[in-house]
Amino acid sequence: MIKKKEFVTFETAWCPGCGDFAILEALKETLEEMNKSPHEVLVVGGIGQAAKTPQYINANGFEGLHGRALPPAAAAKIANHKLTVIIDTGDGDSYGEGGNHFIHNIKRNVDMTHFVHDNQIYGLTKGQSSPTSDLGHVTDFTPNGVNTNPINPMVAAIGLGCGFVARAFSGDKEHLKTIMKAAINYNGYALVDILQPCVSFNKVNTFAWYKKRVYNLDLDASYNPTDKVKAFEKALEWGDKIPTGILYINDGPSYVDKVPFLQDKPLVDLPVEHETIQTFLNEFM
Repeated sequence: MIKKKEFVTFETAWCPGCGDFAILEALKETLEEMNKSPHEVLVVGGIGQAAKTPQYINANGFEGLHGRALPPAAAAKIANHKLTVIIDTGDGDSYGEGGNHFIHNIKRNVDMTHFVHDNQIYGLTKGQSSPTSDLGHVTDFTPNGVNTNPINPMVAAIGLGCGFVARAFSGDKEHLKTIMKAAINYNGYALVDILQPCVSFNKVNTFAWYKKRVYNLDLDASYNPTDKVKAFEKALEWGDKIPTGILYINDGPSYVDKVPFLQDKPLVDLPVEHETIQTFLNEFM
């Protein structure tokens, strides 16, 4: 059993009360309870407050460009599919700057887990509206209110064919951990949209606001997460009631499962033919 102290937190720059703290603690406890060691885990971020997570946990880490966390994460998993690859990015990083990679990584279906810290605001760059900000949301940059419709990442992911689509709330750590474990164990690209407060720049979608609205869909024994139509219906719920839990799940082959030569050994364990590599390099010289 991995001892909890193996996954430690380094000094952070997050604001007191930020939901990122709870998400990081849930992630650490999840990895420990799954008997993971730091060297077996890669945490990848882009740019943003949530994307600083790789800097604050003692696992393998990689920081990509803004919106570009998914490509290096996928490359790392394809190169060494023994790694547990986790992406931690915000709603802007994931659905705004990274929207194109979000779409095509669903299609590619590499076996990795994407935790989106969704506070409906750009926290790092001082409070601009994000792709998930509600219509009419007032910020210093949109004093008359946001006049564009928000993206619904759950609907988008289900429609694009994502095999694991879930939502969680940073204020319910035990349920969040349950969702994290299921997502990590899923064979393919797993998306978990985690609702969280931004205490500095989002004065509407607060901890209390979420707490009043979220309900645990996993407690409903009659709900079938393999029913795509029902999943769409639940994904469309937003406002007075917001479902959390596994909205949709569909098992299927991951990217590595469809590439025969990757199944026996990961790329990092294959022999390197230096002469062949040098031949290719010489063509560019």
